[in-house]
Amino acid sequence: MKIENRQKLLTVVAISAVALLALDRLILTPLGHVWGKRSERIVELSKDLTQGKLLLDREKEIRKRWSNMASNTLPVNLSMAESKVLKSVDTWTQDSGISFTSIKPQWKQNADDYVTLECRADAFGDMSSLMRFLYDLEREPLALRVEDVEISSRDNDGQQLSLGVRFTGLVLTGEPAEQP
Repeated sequence: MKIENRQKLLTVVAISAVALLALDRLILTPLGHVWGKRSERIVELSKDLTQGKLLLDREKEIRKRWSNMASNTLPVNLSMAESKVLKSVDTWTQDSGISFTSIKPQWKQNADDYVTLECRADAFGDMSSLMRFLYDLEREPLALRVEDVEISSRDNDGQQLSLGVRFTGLVLTGEPAEQP
């Protein structure tokens, strides 16, 4: 083979190699990344679509449950709400036979559409009375949630126990969501 032909061949091969490298770096690799991200997005959207269909299938049940929960929230008037919770605590106290050392209600503005009443209560009694109090608190239809419970012994035998409980009550202050 002549030197001129060999040089032309090497030049064509070198230019072809550079062109293939540029094609790979500038077109194929970015397209591969775009394709991969697109595939991930399709999977994500498919999951969202499936979840949306499941929510639509359960719409009546969810709306009924929300309506029930919203009807059991504390009154919008904060003093009435606090009074209602304290009356309930008094009822539970009488039913269970525990003795309170303190109860500290405190209002917390969490968002524009709801407020919570956080209560920290300290009491003492025997195991059955503390359990009865906690049971009554948990089964109360009001929108209350037990956040923390601490039980400790006040004597060596464990007959007298101390209870520290923190629970919150919910007040919906915003407008209810529109029904479609």
